[in-house]
Amino acid sequence: MIKILLVEDDKIIVASLSEYLNSEGYLVRSVSGQAAAMKLLAEEKADLVLLDVSLAEGNGFAACRAIKAEFDVPVIFLTASGDEFSTVTGFDLGADDYIPKPFRPRELISRIRNVLRLTGSMGKTVKLGDVVVDTEKGTAVKNSRDLFLSALEYRLLLFFINNRGIVLTRERLLDAIWDVAGEYVNDNTLTVYIKRLREKIEDDPADPKIILTVRGTGYKVDA
Repeated sequence: MIKILLVEDDKIIVASLSEYLNSEGYLVRSVSGQAAAMKLLAEEKADLVLLDVSLAEGNGFAACRAIKAEFDVPVIFLTASGDEFSTVTGFDLGADDYIPKPFRPRELISRIRNVLRLTGSMGKTVKLGDVVVDTEKGTAVKNSRDLFLSALEYRLLLFFINNRGIVLTRERLLDAIWDVAGEYVNDNTLTVYIKRLREKIEDDPADPKIILTVRGTGYKVDA
């Protein structure tokens, strides 16, 4: 699972952004300042840092310099300071991207994926039994045969991959595929797509070994 460290001192932004990124399959940890960020990165490596310029303790520019000097992790600035000087300063300090607020959530996800791809932080292929998913090409094959997953099926599979070992409720899964469908996705629709996905990736869909049912709770893919 991709781990993101959010360095932001606005509790409302932290809560809303963490909830959104979690729904997209990312594991988010948050801190309010530079010292806490450095301490957490030393204890637990992150795949990417989302960093505000204005912090309660220190400032984003100093934090970016320190993070880049000590840890090999990409940094994206999220800030209301979108002027040319701030943007150039951010890039000069080694930032991998600079996104001015307010930003569209889908744009943020796209920029995160792009930075992870360019920095090599996102693995290109993932294996689930005999199924190989290429996250760069957006394909899934089994025994060298393309599974031809629909957009919803592929999105669902990626969400399981990014949440390996975690029990996912049906509500979280519904949230994960909502915007791909472009329309209301109900509980029955989710059941249908879980069934279709299992028919394509499992050796025996009636006795699944990849997407496991957790009775009374939801589903999970083992780590």
